[in-house]
Amino acid sequence: MHHARSALSEADLPPLADVLAETRVVALPMVTRFRGITVREALLTRGPRGWTEFSPFFEYDDEEAAAWLAAALDFGWGEDPEILRDSIPVNATVPSVAAADVAAVLARYPGCRTAKVKVAEPGQQLADDIARVAAVRDVLGPEGRIRVDANALWNVDEAEHAIHALAPYDLEYVEQPCPTVEDLAEVRRRVKYMGIPVAADESVRKASDPLAVARAGAADVLIVKAQPLGGIRSALEITALAGLPVVVSSAIDTSVGLAMGAMLAAAVPRLDYDCGLGTAALLRADVTREPLTPVDGAIPVRRVDVDEALLAEHAADADRRDWWLARLERTYRVLESRAASGRGA
Repeated sequence: MHHARSALSEADLPPLADVLAETRVVALPMVTRFRGITVREALLTRGPRGWTEFSPFFEYDDEEAAAWLAAALDFGWGEDPEILRDSIPVNATVPSVAAADVAAVLARYPGCRTAKVKVAEPGQQLADDIARVAAVRDVLGPEGRIRVDANALWNVDEAEHAIHALAPYDLEYVEQPCPTVEDLAEVRRRVKYMGIPVAADESVRKASDPLAVARAGAADVLIVKAQPLGGIRSALEITALAGLPVVVSSAIDTSVGLAMGAMLAAAVPRLDYDCGLGTAALLRADVTREPLTPVDGAIPVRRVDVDEALLAEHAADADRRDWWLARLERTYRVLESRAASGRGA
């Protein structure tokens, strides 16, 4: 697992007691199933800078989750980056719904001119993807931008075939068509003549070396997420070294985590693409009265005020809370041991 140089050294790591002092664990219902879940759980805590979020997905082990905790501690206890913009244009996110449901999904993203469409859903066919993308094109019109995300579920031949089939709908780029860097490079070579860029997400976020994609010429665009990359400063370092255009995205965060992503997007020198930070629209509930949902196709760059009544209303049950607190403590020990051995986060 890649260990991004943490912005927090051992000396900076806040005491565990401080991290635990104001923790809240929430379980937020989602509008529609996404990534196989219908409830999003997250642990929130408050540092001197404000509220921050630790929400690695259930299946991630402590080593992988440590980057997410480093990000949370950096956002709550570290220095803010230099901000270059005060609002971030975002894309709509269209889960693998039926074509008939697309218009209702897009209605949750007022003013968004770009849609990211999930494809390659297990149990569905390419025909379902084509129908969904066609429906998105109908709603957005010719000016709208469509990017598709296969979450690494195609092989090279399937990816080439699918990109051909979806090309008539004018794709902005295709995200993580295949799992490996080698496969991404091969897909990119095969579809280059079509002028459809390839974006890498999992190959950056879950890689032992997030820069391998750039070195291998396997992607045209990098998808970067603040939590999995160890925080805002760590992610900025990776994007600077990669030298590719970036799309800052989220991992179905609460508005607290989205604020972290927005601050990262605000600090990226060049932002050529709309960002994947509109995902509060996928949540039926949030932790603030002023969630970072898209208005006029963008979200503001600001920290959010967490609402105590909402925290109470959506508090996870005691078992889940204990699970998250135990996970936080274990993950903190991982960071502590890395810092002691001089490896950062």
